[in-house]
Amino acid sequence: MASARVTGTTAGPPGTGRAAARARDWAEIQERMLVPLYEAVHDRLEVGPATSVLGLGCRSGLALLLASERGAQVTGLEPDEELRGLARERRLRVGPVPRTGADVARPAYSLVTVFEQLPPGAEPRRTAARAARLVLPGGHVVLAAWGPRERCESAAVLDVARRMTRRSGVRDPFELSPPGALEDLLAGTGLRPAGGGRVGCPFAYPDLDSAVRGLLSTGLYDAAAEFSGLPLVSKELEEALQPYLRADGSVRMANVFRYLITERPR
Repeated sequence: MASARVTGTTAGPPGTGRAAARARDWAEIQERMLVPLYEAVHDRLEVGPATSVLGLGCRSGLALLLASERGAQVTGLEPDEELRGLARERRLRVGPVPRTGADVARPAYSLVTVFEQLPPGAEPRRTAARAARLVLPGGHVVLAAWGPRERCESAAVLDVARRMTRRSGVRDPFELSPPGALEDLLAGTGLRPAGGGRVGCPFAYPDLDSAVRGLLSTGLYDAAAEFSGLPLVSKELEEALQPYLRADGSVRMANVFRYLITERPR
């Protein structure tokens, strides 16, 4: 889980209202659950002073912050204004995602990471193609997704989103989990597989309220909240979390994430 150096990096929300509160919940509660994934990739690729990193869909930027502590030069792109504001409060250079085609033929980074955007990104193939355009020859693109559904205790909790939406078009968080699914995104990108792995990322919360707020901050429940109402979705989440509630009131779910390392040929 997160080390002591992560503590105290979370900033307050740049705005007000539900969007700002959700961004704050992501940065304060949920983002650190993925630290084992970030660190595994950084270790595997020996991220350091010689590395220039672009976080594509970097959210509030914790992965970039950890890379910068290793000496890397870091930049992020994030579509959500509130999350960008939190990343900038961490003194990270993070801008909005440019319109389609604006970044063509401008490779500039030795490592491009897509840790949080695949899925629920609407067009994962387009995201992979964008990452490929931004990496230098000889550089790496890392794509990440949930691991096998049967290895993730959060699967039953994530299923609340589907049940509470009851309409087509909602993406399955595990659609890129099967073997070969991430590799299939490489078609036409010029990238080639160069390794990968699985990482345990337990979701651990001090109490039930934090668990609900953290999970809602992922964006996976947005369609459900729009369709069924946020109070009802929150109530269903509380019930789905009961099997993972411990005697001390904390919540813990074991999960596995997978990552694919790809390389752009020189």
